[in-house]
Amino acid sequence: MKRLPAALSMVLVVALGGGAACSQDDGPKLVIYNAQHEQLLEEIAPKFEEKTGIEVELRNGSDSELAAQLIQEGEASPADVFLTENTPAMSAVERAGLLAPLDAAATTPIPEQYRPASGLWTGFVARSTVLVYNPSLISEDDLPASILDLADPEWQGEVSFSPTGADFQAIVAAVLDLEGEAATEKWLAGLADNGTVYDGNNVVLEAVDSGEVATGIEYHYYWDRDQAESGENSDSSKLHFFGNQDPGAFLSISGAGVLESAEHAKEAQEFVAYLTSTEGQQALADSYALEYPLNPAVSLAPPVKPFGELEPPTVAVSDLDGQKVVELLADAGFVL
Repeated sequence: MKRLPAALSMVLVVALGGGAACSQDDGPKLVIYNAQHEQLLEEIAPKFEEKTGIEVELRNGSDSELAAQLIQEGEASPADVFLTENTPAMSAVERAGLLAPLDAAATTPIPEQYRPASGLWTGFVARSTVLVYNPSLISEDDLPASILDLADPEWQGEVSFSPTGADFQAIVAAVLDLEGEAATEKWLAGLADNGTVYDGNNVVLEAVDSGEVATGIEYHYYWDRDQAESGENSDSSKLHFFGNQDPGAFLSISGAGVLESAEHAKEAQEFVAYLTSTEGQQALADSYALEYPLNPAVSLAPPVKPFGELEPPTVAVSDLDGQKVVELLADAGFVL
């Protein structure tokens, strides 16, 4: 079993250049701590700048490091907006009391199950957990009914995953929320016995596609993106959606929140409202990302599996315990 250190990445500061609308030196500059995909926000932020004349500065990093930075900075943080790839990091910042209530314009477009009852942040896109598999190594009829089955001895050597990333950790958080600590410990122990660990979800996809391993746990968009580009790392593999409210059908939600200490609170609220608006959600749907918009007025184009067919389990978005997950992964030997 390969043992990997916890992934740490340096925070990159990207100041997006704008057109005429963004050249006002005396105008507000919105500082966004962005743990969503850098490329996605580099597509979306200029559209917001053009629409509003509000300049945006992205400070990019991982979910865990930016959440930790916000908690350390407290009220002195320069951040106006926090964006996450998965919900545990947002929940940690929420629990630290650092978020301001969102305006109704930001929350109303998003169904209640994809935002916390507190109203302190909202989801704006989602990714479905899937099992990517190589049909030359395993038939569709032999795929597991539940993601939990992958801990059974019969799956030894047949499954892969990337445990140090925020994606897998969010999936584990969902298993913890849905099944409890004892069941999660048992599942992780089984995966430790059965699984091949890779550093990164794209590496998992490549390994399955090349026939190194039969199956891999990840989110849908890694496969769909590769299909939309060249298919080089996905043409020999397929996606298995668990459905049936199984933990393996978990939807990971990206969150957006405004900091209580935001210097540009009004503009920050405008940005989050743009993300959840029909216009902003359509921009997200049209982007390279292929993540599911959460505003029901917008949907991804085929061939991505329709959002309404996913059958995910019900998970309270603020309840996912990222810190406990890290402890469980460490106990299982996946992170140091």
